[in-house]
Amino acid sequence: MLSGGIGAARRSSLNAAKLDALVTAQFGPGERGRHAFGSGAALTGTDDAGEPVVWVLVEERAERALGPALLWAERQGAQRLHLVVDDAGPAAVLARQAECFADPRPVVWQVAARSLAPATPGGVVTTPAAPVPPELVDLLHDAGLDIVVEGGIVRGELNGLEVARIAVGFSTAGEALAEPLLEVGVGKADRELTGMLHAGLPPVDQLARVVEIVREHRRVGAEPHPLNQLVPERWLRAVLCREPALVGLGALHPVAGPHVRTNLRDRDIAVALGESPGGDPVMVATAVGVALDLVPMAADARAVLAPEAALLLAVPERDDVAGNRRLAARLTAPASIVPVPGDWRR
Repeated sequence: MLSGGIGAARRSSLNAAKLDALVTAQFGPGERGRHAFGSGAALTGTDDAGEPVVWVLVEERAERALGPALLWAERQGAQRLHLVVDDAGPAAVLARQAECFADPRPVVWQVAARSLAPATPGGVVTTPAAPVPPELVDLLHDAGLDIVVEGGIVRGELNGLEVARIAVGFSTAGEALAEPLLEVGVGKADRELTGMLHAGLPPVDQLARVVEIVREHRRVGAEPHPLNQLVPERWLRAVLCREPALVGLGALHPVAGPHVRTNLRDRDIAVALGESPGGDPVMVATAVGVALDLVPMAADARAVLAPEAALLLAVPERDDVAGNRRLAARLTAPASIVPVPGDWRR
């Protein structure tokens, strides 16, 4: 059962009726087939010229729906997609992503009362520059960690997993700080627990303890463990930043994308900027697993951070799917997919 006690089938039926009413009000009556689309719904029909068209109403994780919706429309024989979203935030992000595609470009609509309004591209989150206290950054470097600045915070990562951060202004627990503080731990709860149980240890010893634990699990050949299952796309990015030649580049460094990660368990993409051996700018986006949202999210990151850069999509060889290659070719500035062969963790 879903929230409010509504079963999945019933929710899909209600969403289909809602979408049908919205589309009829906007585009006029017509013969349209109803379909389920996750917890949302979809309609198939034709436009005034008799061309196949698809309307999709998305609910859960809407910002990641454009890729799956485009491929679903393609399977219905339609190149024209109308994406319908209730909330303004996801609608703005999806409209921004849609601008990265060539014609026929997907159209994003936001539900406004009982009608549809064209969504306005936007939703880029800006963060202040991160303070970089040199003595604390040196501790991260000396522990063998990669320095990643994201969301206005300096973080220390081990094979893509954050194990420490430099807190400024307020601690993870919400306490006011008179000066920058090195917080150690994997995730919010672990940082708070480490701060309480090991407050008497010097920061360098706190860091060494956590790094030792994480390094034991986040390595090639380790038994499956939560510490080596989290954020695999960032692990792949860390590997490529150490060895950019694996994707034919001369240099590569991690950067924060326009999408803000909310937790460590959700799969995402990771972004890096670098240059080709000839010095041309290149953006690399990594994903692990079959990520049908990879192309829109990566293209969006390029448009926001480095519009002139070539775009490479790096995935493990087993995750190189034909659908993503077709979407990559539909971008206004097409992207290239680079499969990483073998066990990329090595």
